[in-house]
Amino acid sequence: MYNSFIGIIPARYASTRFPGKPLAIINGVTMIERVYQRVRDLFDEVIVATDHHSIAEVVEQFGGKVIFTSPAHASGTDRCFEAYIKNGKPYNVIVNIQGDEPFIQPSQIETLKDCFSDPLAEIATLIKPFSPDDSLEILENPNSPKVIINSENEAVYFSRSVIPYIRGVAKTDWLKCHTFYKHIGLYAYRATVLAEITQLQPSTLEKAESLEQLRWIEAGYRIKIGFTQIETIGIDTPEDLKKITDQ
Repeated sequence: MYNSFIGIIPARYASTRFPGKPLAIINGVTMIERVYQRVRDLFDEVIVATDHHSIAEVVEQFGGKVIFTSPAHASGTDRCFEAYIKNGKPYNVIVNIQGDEPFIQPSQIETLKDCFSDPLAEIATLIKPFSPDDSLEILENPNSPKVIINSENEAVYFSRSVIPYIRGVAKTDWLKCHTFYKHIGLYAYRATVLAEITQLQPSTLEKAESLEQLRWIEAGYRIKIGFTQIETIGIDTPEDLKKITDQ
């Protein structure tokens, strides 16, 4: 079955840690344009979903398509759905592209899209194995959610804690005796499923971990997993911007 794909890049202006982040300049090019140019040829259509006129103006200047969305959205998922509905064109799958990852790789997008060759896939995301050479500090970082999967390559659970717990082994040796997986926050949804999950209320597990995807798991949705070996480079603060170099 052929799947049609639309890529939507949520671009919110009022970030607490980095206001105006989509307009940040990286080697002479705005972050939002960098993301757009990296993914524009991978979809049937790509749009930027924003709540701010300054972002919209920049997108239109470089020839991108933009749709205004409400500033009240609590998540990129909700912003994607509003933009999809306003766009008015039917697609099988909507891909939510992080607007603060200007070095996203086309291969990551293709891996995510390939998940929908499985007709049972409802939602898809990516994971990356931690390296046995990573430090315990890297593994335990709560800002780097971990995930466990089943034999069908579907997510069982996501956590800011290290999962699974390795009983009878010193923590310093955990990475040497088990493959742990880091969640890469790139999502795709079947259009019918996106319409449903945006109607769900925040769940108990979601509130506990502050991870939106747990709401979907608690509601019984299947999250298909794609594997990547590529480390994403997210820009969350002005300090992050200073650290990066062009790739």
